Amino acid sequence: MRTMSSSTSSKGIAAIVGVGPKLGRSVARKFAHEGYTVAILARDLGRLSRFADEIAREEKAQVFAIRIDCSDSRSVREAFEGVLSLGFVEVLVYNAYQPVSWHPSNFADVRVDSFEKSLAVSTVGAFHCAQQVLPGMVERGRGTILFTGCSASLNGIAGFSELCCGKFALRALSQCLAREFQPMGVHVAHVIIDGVVGPPRPFRFIHIRLADSFPRLPKVSLNSYLSESAIAQKLEFNLFEDTGN
Repeated sequence: MRTMSSSTSSKGIAAIVGVGPKLGRSVARKFAHEGYTVAILARDLGRLSRFADEIAREEKAQVFAIRIDCSDSRSVREAFEGVLSLGFVEVLVYNAYQPVSWHPSNFADVRVDSFEKSLAVSTVGAFHCAQQVLPGMVERGRGTILFTGCSASLNGIAGFSELCCGKFALRALSQCLAREFQPMGVHVAHVIIDGVVGPPRPFRFIHIRLADSFPRLPKVSLNSYLSESAIAQKLEFNLFEDTGN
């Protein structure tokens, strides 16, 4: 983790949880470009530190790398002690999930520890992270929490019960928080990324599986995949449309 400093941006902290080489890094870059002090959080601190150095250099911004294991409540608390030492969290983006195989699993073969791990990262981790930042947001009467979802947030898919159950629960959590905290000035949104981010390596297989479950699904070109930078732009639009900034 970088040395903490009190000279953070007047816009506050944008905490991005679940930062990998695609979407998370692009979201962090976008908020850094907009003048936020950015805290990026993930399990691999070595890779995270390289991302922080890269974004800080290119965007001339303050970017801090902080290790977090979203399946471990103690790790979440310790990570956010570091985040909150930087200043007030204006934005929380929760983009963490437990990676799953692109190949469908026979339900009888799914291990309970694997199922619980997926729920822990997708939903319980989001619960803990939100609890860390909401008191400060309520006290200031402003703040934004964005949870990222996917196609599995809306439709159960045969062979992907671990992913779907975690994502379904995250959607419910986001709706509960939105209804509870909107009157207090806190904007909570669940942003569904309905497609494959980045190069379309597994796209053919995924589309076949979805077509099996949902025959009316339209045919999609194998070159039709989502740009992480475009998604980051949409997340930022969701933020500024609500706050009027």
